[in-house]
This record gives sequence, C-alpha cells and structure tokens, in this order.
Amino acid sequence: MDESTGPAPKIEMFSGPGCAYCAATRALLEARGLEYVEYDISQPDHMEEYARRLPRSRSIPQLFIGGTHIGSFEDLQILDGDGRLAQMTSDS
Repeated sequence: MDESTGPAPKIEMFSGPGCAYCAATRALLEARGLEYVEYDISQPDHMEEYARRLPRSRSIPQLFIGGTHIGSFEDLQILDGDGRLAQMTSDS
C-alpha cells in the first residue's frame, strides 16, 4: 500500500468570537487552500471539547492537524514559513 496517497489530514481549529488571531489563522489557512473545521468555544459543547483536549490551555486559536496538536497562530506561521505546513497537509 502506498502511504503517500490518501485524503489530507483533518485540520481543526478552536476559536472564539472577536479573536484577531483566529481571523488571521482563518486567512492563512484559506490563502493556502486548506479546508478546516472550526469549533467556536463560546458554544458550550465546543468549550467542553476544548477543555477535554487541551486542559491546560487558556488561549485561542488552538490548532490540530491530523489529530496532532500544533498550537497557536504563531506556531502555524512557523510551520507555514519553513514548509512543514504544506508537508503536513499534503494529500499526495
């Protein structure tokens, strides 16, 4: 089986209303043509999931790619800048 092909890893973002870093994260992901699922932590169910997955985190946005926690917008910028974001999200 060729492990280099398959669907792109799921990108998940925990965000909140009025968050400038969340808006910047959306803009970067969209500029790269990447689809993502956004969880607004102002919604109780999403806040519970955020607290379960990131019990020590108190900041947004928080990103996961393929189930792996990447971190914040700044961490995403670093991954994008050095080419690792493209590698992590490639579906081929």
